[in-house]
Amino acid sequence: MMQNTKKGFTLFIAILIGSLMLAIGFSIFNLTFKELLLTASARESQVAFYAADTGLECALYYDQRGNQFVPGQSATVSCILPGTSVISSGSSGNATWTWSFEVSPDVCAKVQVNKVSGISVNARTTIRSFGYNTCDDTSPKRTERGLQVTYGGI
Repeated sequence: MMQNTKKGFTLFIAILIGSLMLAIGFSIFNLTFKELLLTASARESQVAFYAADTGLECALYYDQRGNQFVPGQSATVSCILPGTSVISSGSSGNATWTWSFEVSPDVCAKVQVNKVSGISVNARTTIRSFGYNTCDDTSPKRTERGLQVTYGGI
């Protein structure tokens, strides 16, 4: 009597094809998930960059148009909301002003203006602005981007 040696062959092929389709599905899911994380990271980086740019433009405006940063004097700026507090310090012609403000809900910027010289018109000015995608210092997803501009001086 002959035995059927092809028993279970269809089941084996079905399991093989199913496993292959499952592996392809997991690979596509993993790739899609990583792309979503990368996109979210790029978006948060862009938010932080534009917050830094906002702080830089604010400082440039108040330095060049408003002449607010004169060594030995305090400054008043209103980048987004009225009443932004500016902390100034310095001595003998060198001065630094720093302040922070909220660009939009939970998006912040920190700005530092540094002047080196005795005469404010000829002073070498360095402006550093740091933007953050969140105002929460403890957030593990906080992204920081910074810009720096130096001009003037001899």
